[in-house]
Amino acid sequence: MKVLIIGSGGREHALCWSVAKSSKVSKIYCAPGNAGIAQYAECVDIGAMEFEALAEFAKEKEIDLTIVGMDDPLVGGIVDVFEEKGLRVFGPRKNAAILEGSKAFSKDLMKKYQIPTAAYENFDSSEEALAYLEQAKFPIVLKADGLALGKGVLICNTLEEAQAGVKSIMMDKKFGTAGNRMVIEEFMTGREVSVLSFVDGKTIQTMTSAQDHKRAKDGDQGLNTGGMGTFSPSPFYTKEVDEFCRKYIYQATVDAMAEEGRPFQGIIFFGLMLTPEGPKVLEYNARFGDPEAQVVLPRMKNDIIDVCQACIDGTLSNIKLEFEDNAAVCVVLASDGYPLQYEKGFVINGLERFEEQDGYYVFHAGTRQTEEGIVTNGGRVLGVTAKGADLKEARANAYEAVTWIDFENKYCRSDIGKAIDEA
Repeated sequence: MKVLIIGSGGREHALCWSVAKSSKVSKIYCAPGNAGIAQYAECVDIGAMEFEALAEFAKEKEIDLTIVGMDDPLVGGIVDVFEEKGLRVFGPRKNAAILEGSKAFSKDLMKKYQIPTAAYENFDSSEEALAYLEQAKFPIVLKADGLALGKGVLICNTLEEAQAGVKSIMMDKKFGTAGNRMVIEEFMTGREVSVLSFVDGKTIQTMTSAQDHKRAKDGDQGLNTGGMGTFSPSPFYTKEVDEFCRKYIYQATVDAMAEEGRPFQGIIFFGLMLTPEGPKVLEYNARFGDPEAQVVLPRMKNDIIDVCQACIDGTLSNIKLEFEDNAAVCVVLASDGYPLQYEKGFVINGLERFEEQDGYYVFHAGTRQTEEGIVTNGGRVLGVTAKGADLKEARANAYEAVTWIDFENKYCRSDIGKAIDEA
């Protein structure tokens, strides 16, 4: 069969790698793709938001299955466009992708169906938000309602910080139209855990757990980014936590979406906070996480094509998800200065080392092929992933592999997975 993958980052590279392992697949296309994805797929120069052009391409090439990696096209309704044209596509429809597309919607859904989450209020005007803050307890969390590349969340320790945050999000429109509405919620403490899941509209099957590191610098300092690294599984995601989440969060979310007339088919990413009062939902995403996909997919034993098909056909209950009994760690190599200002266009050396090593992977996030070779083309450049018998071994392997790669202004955190030592 022929498969089209939509996106251009590390997550889509991991998806292409996973799809390429399937014996059912004869040809992979990726739009628009990147230099690393080109190893597995024919890259097509069509943007992820060009729905009509993508659907036309899928028809022309007789694509059997399209997998949408990115949030923007899902929230924008690409699945609806493909389905209207009789094309088979994996991902939630627009009315279900709102689970990620609007934080206000997802918070209201959780309140209505009593799914554990932080206390919150939604605001459509900066004046109302500022007035609310006068009586609020600190620290407090401000969230732009819409998509903001994983950066639209501000943790504010003082009233002054929060007032500046409201101005930044709602008045200065730092995150564009994503800040037309805003959620203000209580600050939760505890361990963060990510759990990805496959959903077919009624059945949910969870994958192995992971933990992301969002801040740019060591010790969770610096600005929020799209993610600087991750590890899987999380030692903090215990059997007791899993049982609680299955009972009160996972199936409850799938049932709530169905009840609202928004059946969800695709990936639900549960961002959880393990608070002293028990697990609570921090956020939902409607697709694979990035870089979570880079540690979860290498550990998955199943043929990803079988699982995607089952989600579309409503037969997910027939699938038994299986993961290797090991661990994986991903360290993101970024351009120094990310997420603010950074230079790109630097030649990357050392990529060939990964072709010789089993259990080591380099997933391209922001790269471009040139006559000089593969060069940096973004803030997050590469995701270096390694497996190991346990998390400590995987972490040591990942940081060893980081030394194989060299490019000017290379930057990474040195403490990805350090929390493992405290488990």
